[in-house]
Amino acid sequence: MPPKKTFTLLAKAVAAAFALAATAAHAVYPDRPIRLVVGFPAGQATDMIARVAAKKLQDALGQPVVVDNKAGAAGIIGSETVAKAAPDGYTLLVGSSGTMAINPSLYSKLTYHPLRDFQPVSLLAVVPLFLAVNPAFQAQTAADLVSLAKASPGKINYGSAGSGVTSHLTMELFKHAQGIELTHVPYKGSPAAVTDLIAGQVQVMIDTGPALLPHMRTGKVRVLAVASKKRNPAAPDVPTIAEAGLGNFEAPAWVGLAAPKGTPQEVIDTLNKALQAHWRDAPDVRDQLNALGAEPSVMKPDEFTRYIQSEIDKWALAVKLSGAKVD
Repeated sequence: MPPKKTFTLLAKAVAAAFALAATAAHAVYPDRPIRLVVGFPAGQATDMIARVAAKKLQDALGQPVVVDNKAGAAGIIGSETVAKAAPDGYTLLVGSSGTMAINPSLYSKLTYHPLRDFQPVSLLAVVPLFLAVNPAFQAQTAADLVSLAKASPGKINYGSAGSGVTSHLTMELFKHAQGIELTHVPYKGSPAAVTDLIAGQVQVMIDTGPALLPHMRTGKVRVLAVASKKRNPAAPDVPTIAEAGLGNFEAPAWVGLAAPKGTPQEVIDTLNKALQAHWRDAPDVRDQLNALGAEPSVMKPDEFTRYIQSEIDKWALAVKLSGAKVD
């Protein structure tokens, strides 16, 4: 065989070998640790759910999955970190309804967009919000609260974790739905707001199970209703707002998984399949999340994309009603 032809065949063989090696390398995702970025501090609901998800993904994928808390600026710091990360599936965002649905309407100069800069992987959990009052407050039911508010417009104070956060905007939606006026008192986070609810500095509050249910169990707050379609397993005696006779009112917070835009579809599918197989119906996951007042959930990527868009639209109304805006 002529030397030139031999060299050509050898070059083609080498190129084919490299291509095969590259394909094989790509096919083994994941082949190194995965980082789940959370834009909130350790111990907050999103963080606790992320840690349960990290363990299940680690077991399913055979690689370490670590949680990295990048707290600050209503989850924006963590979201920016992932939006700018390499789209290879090794840096993922555990986002919330706040970071993925509320912030786009609340912040006029937001540096990311949940659908432009991310590829949704799946919903992870729905986190129902509870309506609670100080035990000394007259309202024994949610209907009592509405009656008292109508009798004394603006004279009842409600606390929130801060202007523009989920607990604030959910109460604004509730006020709008019931035609009542309450006075907003914003705090720097749920713990401070709950502390003042217990002390009676504010009379009413809407927040997540992790924030309120431990205090309900010790009698420090009275939980009147849950803003979800059905009762919550962590508080089965607490009626829904519909059961309280106040119409259908559902405004759950939620937590979901997303990757940087441009992440290969096969990586998104690998992550989603791991969750489909090991998340929603796993007894240990359900037990751990139910203890937080949360419920595990899984969606296909395209379904989760549509859900995020519908949530952006819903919370845009709440932001408008509240008048909150951050430049």
